[in-house]
Amino acid sequence: MFGERVGRATRKIRVAAPAGVVYALIADASKWPLYFSPNVHVERLEFDGVRERLRMWCVMDGQLASWTTWRRLDPVARRVEFRQELPGASLHAPGGALTVHEKGPHDTELELRYDFSVSDDLPDDVTWGERGADRYSRSQLVDLKHFAEQWTRLDELVLSFEDSIRIKGPAELAYDLLYRAGDWPELVPHVTRVALVEDTPGVQRMTLQTLNEYGAHSSESVRICFPHAGRIVWKQTAMPALLAGSTGEWTVVPDERGVTVTVRQSAVLSEEHVTGVLGGGAGLPHARRYLREALGDHCRSLLSLAKLHAESAVRML
Repeated sequence: MFGERVGRATRKIRVAAPAGVVYALIADASKWPLYFSPNVHVERLEFDGVRERLRMWCVMDGQLASWTTWRRLDPVARRVEFRQELPGASLHAPGGALTVHEKGPHDTELELRYDFSVSDDLPDDVTWGERGADRYSRSQLVDLKHFAEQWTRLDELVLSFEDSIRIKGPAELAYDLLYRAGDWPELVPHVTRVALVEDTPGVQRMTLQTLNEYGAHSSESVRICFPHAGRIVWKQTAMPALLAGSTGEWTVVPDERGVTVTVRQSAVLSEEHVTGVLGGGAGLPHARRYLREALGDHCRSLLSLAKLHAESAVRML
């Protein structure tokens, strides 16, 4: 196309982990928000066994961006090809491929090739595209290396769990309590402060301050709300020292007898901070129990309030 400029780049990184482990982390995009710092949420829209279409939300340049991506998975060649859909944008069809090269039993080279084009021959667009793609790819590769090289420990470092409650009341009221996070300091005893910004409907950026037996804690999260589906997903973007990653999802599911509200959470422990936070005698089992109770207590309090809010059929504030 006349006036179109193309940007291309190749990056390689060596990873001290088996090639199969590295490929598995790349192929399972649903886990990316837990492991990769820019990724907030990923939803699979289509999958035919080889090609998949994903909706992705990422923080780039301090802003939350969203797009859809087609990927082709080749587990034999350990290669994932991708191409983004960005209709109407000056940056056209960025894409490329991630290829995993086995160099030894615990030695892998990961190669990332990507390209994009811009219309109207605008140098600023090329510079912006190169800068954004460079930052995103560097961050993703560094995070992938970090977690892949802990492959023998990931089962101990990652924990996932859920809590749920049955409610005899309207699903809309249960969802309302979870959505109005800005009101939590007046409702939840251990929540001392919430700063919430919602510049785009359904996309919330939240700073939460809580208090427990170990002291005060502060975290920052991005929440994406799907009111028609009764869902709220979130990722902590700044978190206490004990966590290396934290994601979750609220679901509000009505049936003929009432409503089931469920919260599912996943977290990655930051092992190097366990003794500093929990004391010299603490190990991973202690840290896992502590996180299960601390994260669970917070959400169970919100489940109880959602039940009260919905079953009273009156607004609490």
